Amino acid sequence: MELYKKDTAAGKEIYLAGGCFWGLQAYMDMLNGVFYTNVGYANGDTINPSYEEVCSDKTGHAETVHVKYDHNIINLKDLLLYFFRAIDPTSRGHQGNDYGSQYRSGIYYIDTDDEKVIEEAAASVQKNYTAEIATEILPLRSYYAAEEYHQKYLEKNPKGYCHIDLTALKNDPLVKDVGKSHNNAGQNYYEKPSDEKLKRMLTPEQYAVTQSCGTEPPFNNEYWNSHKKGIYVDIVTGEPLFSSADKYDSGTGWPSFTRPIEENAVDERADRSLSAERREVISRQGGSHLGHVFADGPQEHGGLRYCMNSAALKFIPVEEMQGKGYGRYIKML
Repeated sequence: MELYKKDTAAGKEIYLAGGCFWGLQAYMDMLNGVFYTNVGYANGDTINPSYEEVCSDKTGHAETVHVKYDHNIINLKDLLLYFFRAIDPTSRGHQGNDYGSQYRSGIYYIDTDDEKVIEEAAASVQKNYTAEIATEILPLRSYYAAEEYHQKYLEKNPKGYCHIDLTALKNDPLVKDVGKSHNNAGQNYYEKPSDEKLKRMLTPEQYAVTQSCGTEPPFNNEYWNSHKKGIYVDIVTGEPLFSSADKYDSGTGWPSFTRPIEENAVDERADRSLSAERREVISRQGGSHLGHVFADGPQEHGGLRYCMNSAALKFIPVEEMQGKGYGRYIKML
């Protein structure tokens, strides 16, 4: 483990774990006084782990951001208060939609003088919660830099996944000028193209299904009988919707799933276009019509059947997920 050697009297460092390190790194990079960040794996039990190994939840490592900062511009206590604002410090083993010990929150220090400051910051934040703060405060035992494609991930992939709403700091006085690479990050990063562009990018059937609540014919669509491993995203915006791990043969002739890929991946609304009311399923960000949800699915998996139109979906094979910005979902397969 190579630790930071101070090259100025003002230079200090801290290691912060707060869920998926893509978003936390982008968040820390926004703060004035932070002059270096690197993402990696900290305080685990294995040597030089890979991302896949850490995602197995068997290494003990936490996804962590190594932060170097100028304490004449931002002191440790203020830095930590911003950190606590970005996470749910009462969550145990998860942040946002990410679950597993690698997503626990933690503050790891190498300067023993920092421990008291960290404890005081945590005590101050505790007053805002009734539940006990679960963020661990420990000396740094080990740190291994993550693979290069994880470094500054949201700068390279502006529409990539982020569990932190980066726009919340937009007008904060301690925040740097937020570059264009961050303006699309946060909660609304899957943007719907204009109607004119949609008509160019979609086939007539895809447009009719997603924009006019159409329905494709059963047994004569692309994914009804597909058994490939991967995820299904909104064909309009690319937002992740369903996993092949939750796909099953319903006998209806349409691709059917027992649940969305994440709890809030889709929205529902009443559909009274037929004599009996149905529950229409639409994508959150694009508002695309996807299909309907029924209560006749496998009981052992919750009893729901998400009956989708292939024309509303785009399939991303598992071998392409990492390169297309969906790497965090691989473990769900």
